[in-house]
Amino acid sequence: MFPVLVEFWGIKIYTYGLLVALGALVAYFILLKLASREGLDKGKVENVMIVTLLSGLLGGRLAYVIEHPEQVKGFVDALAIWNGGMDFFGGLALGLVGALGGVFYYKLPLWKIADMSVIALSIAHAVGRLGCTSAGCCYGKPYPAENTLPGIHLSPHFPFFYVVFPEGAVAPPYMPLYPTQLMEMLGLLVIFFLLLAIYRRKKYDGQVFATYMFLYGVLRFFLEFYRGVTPPISGLGLTWNQLVSILMVVVSFILMLTLRKRAWVAG
Repeated sequence: MFPVLVEFWGIKIYTYGLLVALGALVAYFILLKLASREGLDKGKVENVMIVTLLSGLLGGRLAYVIEHPEQVKGFVDALAIWNGGMDFFGGLALGLVGALGGVFYYKLPLWKIADMSVIALSIAHAVGRLGCTSAGCCYGKPYPAENTLPGIHLSPHFPFFYVVFPEGAVAPPYMPLYPTQLMEMLGLLVIFFLLLAIYRRKKYDGQVFATYMFLYGVLRFFLEFYRGVTPPISGLGLTWNQLVSILMVVVSFILMLTLRKRAWVAG
């Protein structure tokens, strides 16, 4: 809703970039706190997080540019992350590569790190979706309403509110849209608190990670029906994001069964 938070002397502070940075900062402190609880070397965990963050940002932006070439007019546009535009699954994929490299380099316990990381990731992602709301990227399909004044409006129909963006946002201006960014933010907050509760009572390492894969896969699959930026695959009726979501759910069940069995054998 407010792509530029403040401007002075011709310098613009973009809300999207600030909120993404804030999300990363929150994740940083949560991860270090959990590392201390697990008795892990904070310096090594910190280095792994930096590598993961940088590779995740690269993957997220690269995937977004590939998916939305019409928004890229030149080399500067391809790098302009501050304007909004990140693909979560692209960031997750390359971020995982960076994380795995760091974990194996420092010989850290893989599944402990995985459990900690998804807790930090879920809250950082939630804050980042506020950034998406400010920039208007990742916008939803048209919502059945007549009010075209920019802002967030209540509605008697699911999801009981909708959003209208002004000129200058990535989303179509003055058009009622499903508030997919805020819907996902709320879902991610629920996931964050559920993961924290499971973390405190987990039966085996990797349980929190597997649960995250399941919960986010279900959330994203559902939200894709309301998002207006990724068209369905011809003849299939599902988006490629929904296919990835299904894969996440399948992998989550495989991980739960495998890691639980391994924990029983070790115990």
